[in-house]
Parts: sequence; structure tokens; C-alpha cells
Amino acid sequence: MSLLDALRRRFARAPEAVRTALPGDEQVLAWGSLIRDEGWLVATDRGLRRLAADGVAGEPLPWHEVGSATWSAAGETGGTFLVTPLAEVEPGVQARQPVERHSLADAGDLPAVVRRRVDQTVVDSRRSPLPGRGGVLLVARRIPGRPGREWTVVFDDDADRADPVAREAARQKLAELVAADQPD
Repeated sequence: MSLLDALRRRFARAPEAVRTALPGDEQVLAWGSLIRDEGWLVATDRGLRRLAADGVAGEPLPWHEVGSATWSAAGETGGTFLVTPLAEVEPGVQARQPVERHSLADAGDLPAVVRRRVDQTVVDSRRSPLPGRGGVLLVARRIPGRPGREWTVVFDDDADRADPVAREAARQKLAELVAADQPD
């Protein structure tokens, strides 16, 4: 892509179908065209959302619920996003959901915007081993509309969530981080 093409894309408006499918107060930050004219993958101020070619918009995946988003470029403008959503399974505990694959014919600024938005939600992230095996990821995130930051635990292996020893170790590690995070 030439520098001129990149500048045009940067200052272009989102396609009409994208603008009309989203609520009026939702701001489009970047978009990419899905392969085979399947629609668009759209980054908004609320999250990442898939928009079908017929204009039906899926629910946004809020930025603080994106566990990971891996971009693999293919060709000059396209590539594939592998997005791992997180879901709260109990207070303070999130679980990785099945990976969502989004193949894009033209990604535009989408990879950079997704990276920036996800990174902006993560305040702190620490990996900690569990007794015996496995580990947990302890993550502090900014959540829109909530003051401060919230710590959560993501187990490396979902099976460890059922192990009472692993759960207690994770609970203690989280409690220590939350206590250290509180101002005196």
C-alpha cells in the first residue's frame, strides 16, 4: 500500500453500511473488510464487533473482555485476527472462551487500533505459578464506567478452577495484589 493510499484510508469515513448499522452514539475507530464480502470487523469506542454483509451488527466484545487478539498479516492488506474473548465465570475469575477467527481482505488500521485499545485496558498483568502445576494470570484492567481498576484471575487450564488447592492459591495471590493496590 502506498503512502498516499494509507493516508486516504486513515482519513476516510467508514462505509455507509457500517455507519448505519451501529447505534448513533457509537464511534467507529477502524474497520476491516472480511473475506468473500462477508461484512466487516469494526473497532468502536465500545469494543470489537462483527458486522454481517446484510448490515446486521453483532454484539460488541468490550475491550476489557478481549483476552488476546493476534494479528497475522497475509499479503499487502489482508490477514487474520485470532481473538480470544474472556467471560466472567464467577466474581473475580474470568475464563478464556473459544477463539474467534476473523479473516480480512483489507484490514486498514484495524490491527493497530485493536492493539492500542486492548493495551489501554490493561493496567497490570502478572503470571503466577500454582502449587503442583499450571498457573494463573492476574490482570488489573480499566473498565469503562467503573472507578479505578479491577483485578481478575485467568487460569491457564480451566481444570485448575475445580481444584480446591489451586483455587485457594489463586485467591490468596489475588487478595495480596488487591491489598497492595489499595491506597493507605
